[in-house]
Amino acid sequence: MHALVARLYPLCRSITGDGVRATLDIVGEHLDLDVHEVPTGTPVLDWTIPQEWNVRDAFIMDAAGNRVVDFRRSNLHVVGYSVPVSATMTLTELRPHLHTLPEQPGLVPYRTSYYAETWGFCLSRHTLDGLGEGPYEVVIDSTLADGHLTYAEHVVRGRTTDEVLISCHTCHPSLANDNLAAIAVATALASRLERPRLTYRFVFAPGTIGAITWLARNRDRVSRIRHGLTLACAGDRGPLTYKRSRRGNAGIDRAMAHVLRDRPHTITDFSPYGYDERQYCSPGFDLPVGSLTRTPYAGYPEYHTSGDDLGFVSPESMADTLEALWSAVEVLEGDGRYLNLSPYGEPQLGRRGLYGSLGGRSDTKQAQMAMLWVLNLSDGAHSLLDVADRSGLPFRVVAEAAGALGA
Repeated sequence: MHALVARLYPLCRSITGDGVRATLDIVGEHLDLDVHEVPTGTPVLDWTIPQEWNVRDAFIMDAAGNRVVDFRRSNLHVVGYSVPVSATMTLTELRPHLHTLPEQPGLVPYRTSYYAETWGFCLSRHTLDGLGEGPYEVVIDSTLADGHLTYAEHVVRGRTTDEVLISCHTCHPSLANDNLAAIAVATALASRLERPRLTYRFVFAPGTIGAITWLARNRDRVSRIRHGLTLACAGDRGPLTYKRSRRGNAGIDRAMAHVLRDRPHTITDFSPYGYDERQYCSPGFDLPVGSLTRTPYAGYPEYHTSGDDLGFVSPESMADTLEALWSAVEVLEGDGRYLNLSPYGEPQLGRRGLYGSLGGRSDTKQAQMAMLWVLNLSDGAHSLLDVADRSGLPFRVVAEAAGALGA
């Protein structure tokens, strides 16, 4: 996963453009992707697909020919969606177009202006403080023209048409945690799934406008979504954070709470701010979609800066995120309601070979307790997740007990 992040990291991404396509090409080496191109001007819900932006080069050059700010060194140096510029300017003239982080003087910020035409450069405060009055050659070799918005889907077909949605945003440039780590984790999860009961739909799309576009083009099928997650910031060293769906008690909310209960974590209530869960959970759709991150949106100093680099994300953190997701998949796949066919008194498990004859082993005792809990709560009204939550036992142990009792 970290190697995939490293490969994607140099690409300049935005909400449209060749960087998004190149990103999906690389993900497509791991997964079969259905890539969609939606033309500029297409209405999508209350929005319209914007013009496509691409940038080839950009720099600020001093009189000695030195590129004091250079897109080729970091694509964060250019404000996203900057219009073309070719001019000679003094520092005073240039200053309104320069963006820094005075409180983090060694870092370059990430800035965009998708829907208002402008231009600009991002640089460290240290670099700005070292600049003389100029003059400077200022160039942004970009295009803003009619084109397409690009997104992709990967579907793992299950035995049912009920769907689990996993959504990742693909619009940020060289930011490793936000959101390349999540793209890598989602790719690994999709690769691990084999012959599931539910159908899993992975959506790789630009933030906000991409999710809105997907919803606009799939209004007739969103009723199939039974569970969903937006996945972001999946590789930093903070504990996992889960943000509940708008419903607050959806199946995915309960599954994630169960999975996270035995590991460091934070669970927060829904708010209409953050990542694309706010689109999926908008009141007209109200889909059961929560959000899984490690340190959440804007919660770490490196967020949307050059500090979110390859060293900021770790293989161990991405592996931990993946395993939490896999545990959630096991809950979603195995959950169900059962009916005890011998509900009067406790069935004699020993004569059925289901009760261990030797005491003292913790795993044997746990399995026996799981059987007793499953039998007691299998009244058609309680799910296996209910049993696991009430008993305090791991879902896997409860599911194995249900399987043994139904054999």
